[in-house]
Amino acid sequence: MKEHFQLTVSDILKRKHFEHAVVLAGEDGLQRIVKWVHVMEVTSIRNLLNGHELILSTGLASKVKEELFVSMVKELIEHNAAGLCIEMGTYLSDIPPEVIDVAKEHQFPIIVFQKEVPFVEITQDIHSIIINQQYLKISDLENYSQTLNKRLLTIETYEDILQFIFSSLDVQIIFRLKNQDFEFVPQIHQNEQLAIISQLLEAKNQQNHHFAFSPIFLFGQEYAELAIFSKDIPISEFDLLILDRTATALAQHLLRDMYVEEKKRAEEFEWLHGWLEGDHSPDIIQEYLMENGIKTKTKDAIVVVAKFFPLKDKLSQDVTYLKLLFRSVFEQNGFTVFTIEKRNEFTFILLNNRTKKNLKDRIKNAIVSIMETEFIRKKSSVKICIAAGKFIENLNEVHKSYQTAKETLRIQQKMTKGEINYFYEDLHLFRLISQMSDHINLQELASEYLQPVLQYDQKYNGKLLETLKTYLECNGSKQETSNKLYIVRQTLYHRLQKIENLLGEDFMKHEKRVAIEFMLLVFDYFSAADPQKLNQIL
Repeated sequence: MKEHFQLTVSDILKRKHFEHAVVLAGEDGLQRIVKWVHVMEVTSIRNLLNGHELILSTGLASKVKEELFVSMVKELIEHNAAGLCIEMGTYLSDIPPEVIDVAKEHQFPIIVFQKEVPFVEITQDIHSIIINQQYLKISDLENYSQTLNKRLLTIETYEDILQFIFSSLDVQIIFRLKNQDFEFVPQIHQNEQLAIISQLLEAKNQQNHHFAFSPIFLFGQEYAELAIFSKDIPISEFDLLILDRTATALAQHLLRDMYVEEKKRAEEFEWLHGWLEGDHSPDIIQEYLMENGIKTKTKDAIVVVAKFFPLKDKLSQDVTYLKLLFRSVFEQNGFTVFTIEKRNEFTFILLNNRTKKNLKDRIKNAIVSIMETEFIRKKSSVKICIAAGKFIENLNEVHKSYQTAKETLRIQQKMTKGEINYFYEDLHLFRLISQMSDHINLQELASEYLQPVLQYDQKYNGKLLETLKTYLECNGSKQETSNKLYIVRQTLYHRLQKIENLLGEDFMKHEKRVAIEFMLLVFDYFSAADPQKLNQIL
């Protein structure tokens, strides 16, 4: 470790006035650090110490009772004093054996002066060394901060900052962005990494002087963590100050990166949103693709919209994974992917990179693959609706695909029964119903055709509507209809007679039949979207 000189009890024994001092007990504790010197002549020092003080005493307070002397030494040890220096002769002639035993047990140095020494000169001498040390630390810390701040102007990655603190302290640097893996500077073997990580996690719950931590906060939330580990020498105060300054610099750098990334993302979002709205010419689109290193083999494209409906309050935990999942699957199926994220909705602009023949199949395969992943089926906290717009052959018509994708999504959300249609081109009459419903009261129109059947079912539970749908789907085949409904022919004949009485004998004639089939679709459309609208038909 690149360490500032730290004054120890052993160093002090080499100073003037300690030539004839004798270490009576606690020789194994001579490397204790000394941060200050106190002259004390009281037995209770509980509220007088901060730790690492070297105590000078004539023994005046200790001569009264041996128990008080022992108690005082125990308090010094408990409050992490550096050692006890006692002047012999004036008030004490010897040190009680119990005191010596306690000092040896806790490796607490007890030093005796065989003759009178000037305590004032001792304190002046040692304090001058300590003050000079502090001045040197402050000076070095200021130089470190200034150099680091200058480097922040040119540093490109946070790894450069980690290298800088390592070069200054020569300790193991451990860094982790939130929810990511630990990074080590310098790089060490994986087994060593695992061992240090284990110790680090323990040190967070149980004090360990060989580790130090500094969380890095952005916008009031912990965004990263910086830690240092010294294997042989305990972490010093200077190390902690350097760690704190470095953490501040990392926060500034990460915040700058976030700002740049967010600005870039906002500019990209604005451009892509303009593409979806039809604001860009073919030349501008081609220029954008070239700037991003994208070469398209065709001009075929389609827009796919995925909307998420959170089932729990943890959508944000899944969004990143979902985005990567969609992108990966679409790319594997031969598409260049542009993603626009807005609230709980992703919009994907897919540029075709393969033959046009199986374009729709590849889109469908991709959607099915996504919906069948284990994450979606078992672990996802959201319900997902996916809708594809119309296929386009010119990249400046992306807005048309986008508008139809949104229309597909809107219809799909209403059509909650039966098979899901992902593609705009597969909606057929439902597209017409959706557009007509904006201008015509289709519920009222449907009631003209279906109200008698619906009212009969509501009153008698006659299952006439189900029978009517199936009969029309089977093109009037009584055998096929009875098989699909799992009823005998006589029951079917009875139901068809009721339908004929309610709708008229001509309900299977071409024009009326087409109208009834259309109204059944209208019924499905509105009943799936809002069951309460059945009342308007009934």
